[in-house]
Order: sequence, then C-alpha cells, then structure tokens
Amino acid sequence: MTDMNQDRWARVQVRLRTTVGEDVYSSWFARMDLEGVQGESVHMSVPTRFLKSWIQAHYADRVLSCWQAEMPEVHRIDLTVRTAMRAAAPVQVVKPAVEERRAERASAPAAAEPRSVALTPVSAGHDALGGSPLDPRLTFDSFVMGRSNTLAHAAARQVAEGRRGDPVMFNPLYIHAGVGLGKTHLLQAVTWAGNASGERKVLYLTVEKFMYGFVAALKTQTALAFKEALRGIDVLVIDDLQFLQGKSTQAEFCHTLNALIDAGRQVVIAADRPPSDLEALDDRVRSRLAGGLVVEMGALGEELRLEILKSRVAAARTHHAGFDVPQPVLEYLARAITHNGRDLEGAVNRLLAHSKLNAQPVTLEMAEREVRDLVRPQEPKRVKIEDIQRVVARQYNVSRSDLLSSRRTANVVRPRQVAMYLAKTLTLRSLPEIGRRFGGRDHTTVLHAVRKIEALVGKDVALADEVELLKRQLQD
Repeated sequence: MTDMNQDRWARVQVRLRTTVGEDVYSSWFARMDLEGVQGESVHMSVPTRFLKSWIQAHYADRVLSCWQAEMPEVHRIDLTVRTAMRAAAPVQVVKPAVEERRAERASAPAAAEPRSVALTPVSAGHDALGGSPLDPRLTFDSFVMGRSNTLAHAAARQVAEGRRGDPVMFNPLYIHAGVGLGKTHLLQAVTWAGNASGERKVLYLTVEKFMYGFVAALKTQTALAFKEALRGIDVLVIDDLQFLQGKSTQAEFCHTLNALIDAGRQVVIAADRPPSDLEALDDRVRSRLAGGLVVEMGALGEELRLEILKSRVAAARTHHAGFDVPQPVLEYLARAITHNGRDLEGAVNRLLAHSKLNAQPVTLEMAEREVRDLVRPQEPKRVKIEDIQRVVARQYNVSRSDLLSSRRTANVVRPRQVAMYLAKTLTLRSLPEIGRRFGGRDHTTVLHAVRKIEALVGKDVALADEVELLKRQLQD
C-alpha cells in the first residue's frame, strides 16, 4: 500500500470523525483499517462480523462519500472481516490476507456482496442489525385511498416529501388502526419514498426489531453506539408499537423518542390502538405519543374495498396477462369480504390460482365457493373501557371517579362490578389491564366481580335486562 493511499485514509478518518462525532467514531471506526485501493474500489477491514454488519447497515453511504471527497473515482467500499491470523500478523504483510479475503468473498452468498450496500443506500438499513425488510409493493403508488384513510395518507406523504432541515409539522406522527387496514403499507411507503429522494436517511423498524437490536447491543456492550446510531437517523419509522415490552427497552425507546423529537428529527409510529389504550406503556411514553398528530385509519367502506380489489387484479394481470375478474364478481367480493384488506388480497390470489391451475375463467359461482371462509360477520364496534365507565356511571347515577375510587358502599360496588364485567366481555383487555384501569385494582378483584355478575345475571332478570341494555348502548 502506497504512502499516498495512507495519507488519503488519514484524511478520510478526519472527515468521518467530523461527520459522525467522536463517540460514534470511537465505537465503530477506530478499528477499521485500509487494506488497499484498486481502481474504483477501496478495500477495508474490521475485526468482527458485528462491526461489519453495523457499518454496512448504517454508515455505508457516509464512508463512501468521505472517500469520494478524496477520490471521486471511487464507487465501491469493499468491507471484510480480518481473520485472527491477519490481526496477529505484522501490518506490512498484506498480500496473503488480501488474497484470503478475496477467496472468502468469492465463496460468500450474493446477499452479502458489499457493492449492493455501498451503492444502494435505500437498502442499507435492511441488514441483520439494521432496519426491517421492506416489501417493494408497499409504495404510495400502490396505496388505494378512500374516506377512511385520506388524512393518514396525506400526513404520511407530508413526512416522506420533507427535506433535511425543514421544520417538522407534527412529531411524532402516530397512525393507529385494526389489522389489515393499511398501517404497514403507509409506513413502508414513507420509508421507500424518503430514502429514494436521497434527502434524508429513513429507517424502518418493527418494534420487535428495535427490541432485538437493543438487547443485542447490551450483550455486546455497544449500547451507547446503538443509541447514537438510532439518534442519527433523520426519520425513524416504528411499526407495531403495541408489542413493545420490557422496562429497560421501554425506557430506551422513550429516551430515543425524546432525543429525536427534541433534535427536530421526524418519528412515525403505527399501532393497533391509540396511545391512551396502550396500558402496558409508561405514562411518559403515552403522553409524548399523544402530543403529536394521532390519526386513525377506519374500517374499509364497500367503495374502497372495490377499488382495492380492482388494484390487486390489475397488479396480478401484469404477471398473468389472461387473468380477468368480471365486474359482478368484484362487486360480490367487495360486499361479502368486510374484515380487512389482507382478506381482499387473499381472495384475489385464490381466484388467480384456481383460474390458472384449472384453466377456467373466474365466475361468480366459483368465487362464492373459493372465498366462503373469508366471508365473516360484520366486526362489532370496538368498545373502550372509558366508554364502559361513562355509560355505567350514567345508568346508575354515580360519577366515573366513584367507579375508580376505593369506596365500598352498595350504590358504588354494584355499578363497579357491572363495569368490570362489561370490560371483560366486550373488550380484549386482560384482567390485570382492567384492574389498572379501575383505580389500580388487583386482577383477582376483577375476576371476583366478573364471576359475581355472571352468577347474578343467571337468576336476576332485572339485572340481566340492565346488562343487555348497557351492551346495546355501547355497541350501537
């Protein structure tokens, strides 16, 4: 290796240190060595696979840009792991180690090829320790808009089209909806569009991936670098927040959320319920989430379901030119399949498979037969514990605070037990969650109330009528 290349590497190190900061540089780049420069490629090495994965996932574009500032002809960073022999050998013995690494790269699977990481920053966040995988179909172009998702779509577009340094209009953007209504589609569309523009670095993570990354960083004693890497993202996109668990993980998520928002970075979050209903989360996290723009994506109306079906059929036709679904069949599916968008896509896939494998055209009779298990009864209205408390308090002429208090007078105990019983039968909340929502009571208290009302309803006709009336009021 020439002295000129060593001088260039020294200047690149200075640029890297300035770009990422001293702490991040010390954690990730202090043990990176230059192996050589050949044409358009710079060959570098690190001592562990963990370092290689992390640098490729989060800093490939920065390393490349720092080298291009010194050598514009460089278009590829070839990052490898130094072997134990290489680490112990004198620095000047380079050629055998380089040859060994070339052989290792030649035998490695194509997915590990460094070129794809260095030259396509959009996918740089999708390695094992980086972002979660993205589905190339989930873009804004393929998203079908309707009355129930217009606001969520507009807000997501606003985020995706932002530029680095622009003021953030709403932070965080929190989108909630039931299963299969388009939350993940919008979040991945934000990620694709944001990274494609090249303006900002957008990282998409399921909350499971966030927890895995944090725990792995704790085990490898790189938690500080993990935190710094996350807080260096321009737009952090978190999916399925309802699954966030663990006191330390929640605390780290809260710190990361606060750091990004305070620094003017954008955060986008999706969950299956609003922040106030995430009982397992710390109050500080819920308060911060509620402080942004909270948008609900409602159920899919029949008109929107029909448009989704047309879109999915058109997409299938690009690969299967002869595939066609008559309008009456589409209208039947839009009327009959009401649960969510994934069921609609599943219906189209079944019709496509049946049509291709049996070489038969799609008919209404065939559609009715193939999708009968997807035709479900209309999903009842989602009832909230707050609604139950409000309706029960009004029915029995007590206050909501009475239901949550420790008062044990007869005119409060019975309404409280009825409210707990309704919370257990009309919601998916667990007994401990219901207890917390009723003044921090133990789950055994809730269980006693549920069993008490169940027993009374079986023999007290007046109480049974009251409970049925309350159920109708809550579900209408």
